[in-house]
Amino acid sequence: MNRNIVATTLALMLVAPTMANAVEASLTINLGKAASQTDVTPYDCGTETPLVVTYINANPNFLAILPVAEEPQELVFASVISASGARYASGQWVWWSKGSDASLYDTTLGEDAEAVLTCTEIHDTP
Repeated sequence: MNRNIVATTLALMLVAPTMANAVEASLTINLGKAASQTDVTPYDCGTETPLVVTYINANPNFLAILPVAEEPQELVFASVISASGARYASGQWVWWSKGSDASLYDTTLGEDAEAVLTCTEIHDTP
């Protein structure tokens, strides 16, 4: 995928109205000249609707964009060091995926706190 398409996609996904004046804001992230890949992955988290995560991989930048129920808009998570799987962080939140399982953690609850959301990737198999 062309890096300009990735930047435009990010900008479109992150357009959010402000509360007072309904003014739109956007964010563009230039991922350089690296080849990129975008994957949209739905997860079953035991909620009414699936959690849809967009992964953008443009080495050395690896991002995950996902909604967090406690936040007013989708958050952009950046990859961070992990012992296994893929770990992403955005502010107080950590999204950790390994294989077809993933979990969302609120770091303000403590280092040993349980995940606030535990999910399994939805595979579209006939």
